[in-house]
Amino acid sequence: MNILLLGSGGREHALAWKMSQSHHCDQLLIAPGNPGTAQFGKNIPVGVNDFEAIRTICLEEKIGMLVVGPEDPLVNGVYDFFQNHQDLQHITVVAPSAEAAQLEGSKAFSKKFMQRQGIPTAAYAEFTKDEFEAGKAYIAAHSLPVVLKADGLAAGKGVIIAQTTQEALASFEEMIIHQQFGAASSKVVVEEFLHGIEVSVFVLTDGKDYQIIGHAKDYKRIGEGDTGLNTGGMGCVSPVPFMDAAFMEKVTKKIIEPTVAGLDKENLIYHGFIFFGLMNMGGEPWVIEYNCRMGDPETEVVMPLLDTDLVSLFAAMDNGTLADVNINFDPRCCATVMAVSGGYPGDYQKGIPITGLAELNAQKGAETLVFHAGTKFASDRLETNGGRVLAVSSYGNSLTEAVQKSKAVLEKIDFEGMYFRRDIGYEFPS
Repeated sequence: MNILLLGSGGREHALAWKMSQSHHCDQLLIAPGNPGTAQFGKNIPVGVNDFEAIRTICLEEKIGMLVVGPEDPLVNGVYDFFQNHQDLQHITVVAPSAEAAQLEGSKAFSKKFMQRQGIPTAAYAEFTKDEFEAGKAYIAAHSLPVVLKADGLAAGKGVIIAQTTQEALASFEEMIIHQQFGAASSKVVVEEFLHGIEVSVFVLTDGKDYQIIGHAKDYKRIGEGDTGLNTGGMGCVSPVPFMDAAFMEKVTKKIIEPTVAGLDKENLIYHGFIFFGLMNMGGEPWVIEYNCRMGDPETEVVMPLLDTDLVSLFAAMDNGTLADVNINFDPRCCATVMAVSGGYPGDYQKGIPITGLAELNAQKGAETLVFHAGTKFASDRLETNGGRVLAVSSYGNSLTEAVQKSKAVLEKIDFEGMYFRRDIGYEFPS
């Protein structure tokens, strides 16, 4: 079958690498893709939200499956678009409906969903501009630290953890009055801060059944020791040592099963990935957030460790046999270390030449895989094209070994201003 993958980052490179290994994949097209995805398929210069152009590609290229990488087309209704066009209805779409994608697209929607389904999550309140004074009073009386979240999509930047009331009030005003995150912050969710260690669990679901396909811990802060500004993710490790059978049982019974049952109960059409952003609080899992797609850089460790044909999983999701699938995992560890542009997550330059990558492309069977996150070809040379540039993922018999391999490879890669964290996985020495 011919498959179309939407997206252009490290997540999509990892998905392209994985799907291209399937005997079900005849031709892989990626829109718009990047220099890394071009190793495994044909890049098409079309934006992920240009649904009419995507429709044309699907019909011309006889696409049988659409896999959606980033969140924007999910929230914008790509699944519904395909269902509403008779000539596209035969295509398997790996994506939730627009209504179900509100689990990621609206923090308030997801919190209300969790409340209805009895899923453990932080206490919260929501406020619009018309409720500004009430919001200020609520924040002034709130315990610290306090979490402020833009309700809508804000490219992973719409969360503020305020350590003081003054900081919280200033952030609240910036978000809701000055529209710091545009329409995404026209409503703001104020949450209690959950103390613990974060972990993410990933499932594939058809809205009734599900399969867990991996878990990971990522590192958001720019600085070592988890200091400095939040980023889109500076690295990731899997498997996470504290994710033992007992903890996973709690995650399954208290969070995953009630979520999937809730989708079915509320008639939310869901054919795709669910990213459970969790907090381990003293051995108990709490939900921080849902995402309706794979994470980045989590995909860059989950896909290498998934020892099951991904396209077969998508087909099982589509034909109602997902519950019968056996999921296998690579027994090794995997660690991703992200190389980023100088100045990121603030201002940074693009178009800087990258050297040292000649023999380091992502290939099946390699000990280290280099996934392109923000690169482009210009004048026949590879250049930076984003804040997060390369995700270097390595296998190892321990997390420490895997991290060391990725760092050793990064020492061979260079572009002006390149930076990477050297302490990924620091809590789990082995």
